[in-house]
Amino acid sequence: MANLSMVDVTVENGTSVQDNQTLGVWTDYTVEYKVASVFLVSLICGLGIVGNVMVILVVLTTKHMRTPTNCYLVSLAVADLMVLTAAGLPNITDALHGQWVYGYAGCLGITYFQYLGINASSCSITAFTVERYIAICHPIKAQFLCTLSRAKKIILLVWTLTSLYCVMWLFLSDTKTSAYDNVVLLSCAYKVSRSHYLPIYFTDFAVFYVLPLMLATVLYGLIARILFVNPLPSDPKSGTKKWKKETGQGGRMSGTCSSSSTTAASRRQVTKMLAVVVVLFALLWMPYRTLVVVNSFLDKAYLDTWFLLFCRLCIYLNSAINPVIYNAMSQKFRAAFKKLCHYGPQHAEKPASYSVALTYSVIKETSNGGSPDHFAAEMDGEPNTPKNRYLPASLLSSAKDMPFAESPLSVSDPRSTT
Repeated sequence: MANLSMVDVTVENGTSVQDNQTLGVWTDYTVEYKVASVFLVSLICGLGIVGNVMVILVVLTTKHMRTPTNCYLVSLAVADLMVLTAAGLPNITDALHGQWVYGYAGCLGITYFQYLGINASSCSITAFTVERYIAICHPIKAQFLCTLSRAKKIILLVWTLTSLYCVMWLFLSDTKTSAYDNVVLLSCAYKVSRSHYLPIYFTDFAVFYVLPLMLATVLYGLIARILFVNPLPSDPKSGTKKWKKETGQGGRMSGTCSSSSTTAASRRQVTKMLAVVVVLFALLWMPYRTLVVVNSFLDKAYLDTWFLLFCRLCIYLNSAINPVIYNAMSQKFRAAFKKLCHYGPQHAEKPASYSVALTYSVIKETSNGGSPDHFAAEMDGEPNTPKNRYLPASLLSSAKDMPFAESPLSVSDPRSTT
């Protein structure tokens, strides 16, 4: 990884200069570049900061949104906020002033928080990918491993380890002056030489980019096999006739079929949303990562100003777009966002009840050899009244016509089908 403010143009590509070395006449950025850079960076960072703050507020102030998966998304939002503020905002002052304006302390602090935010976001993505894999492919273990308390402990461990790992940048960063014929500029640069910096960069590149993406590719492939290639027997695409036949014997299985189908659909939607986050992370970081790798092997580095701006904008967009994804692909996040905007955090606590009970989902689907996910109702579901939240949604409308009251457990108990 490299500093995403002005210093990456010089240091990471081996063109940094020594103090007081004359470099000829300095040319400022063009007006077009300044306008485009300030406008686009301000727009992306501004929207990203607002969106990520809303994600944090939604999860913290809405009780039914406090789930293991959402805890990892809060961790990712905090990391993205760190990237947008520590990397994006200094880019604006760079475009306006053409030099470092935050002094020595700012150089150390901003460099540290850039790396911390970037590495913590990568680890948070890896964490929720592993959590999804366990929850879907190993549902029995998930009852003990994928819990809210364990998620909080993992997040604390992630931030502790990444914070310690990034301490080295406090000792590798420094301010330097570059003397031109017409001006002397201050920059935030690295103390180490190019030959010493590259091994550090490639280690960072492998640990926080390549390995997480390789792991995500394997795990989401295994998840897709469960959810899409071999759908649950209760999936309407694979078991409609079977369920219709069984519902003719008393009509009690129709609710089970509907509820299990809702569970499977919700599980697929959650997985799709998280997979989109991972794919965008890979794509939007690729231009910058590729540029630095290529320049590491070139005698004369490619340093086109507009392309560097494009690479940086992709990184800022990666940190800003996640709230948009949640709002577009998650019904529960969308509803919570609307409540937060309309009423504020103090009124966001009132939850909407969702019908697929965790115990119901696990008992039913385990008995059918499926792959239950006890967090399937985290993101989406069908609302119902609190007193009936453990009944399948399809039974609620016909409850009045039943000749007798059916126990919630008898609906999901596989023994009731015999």
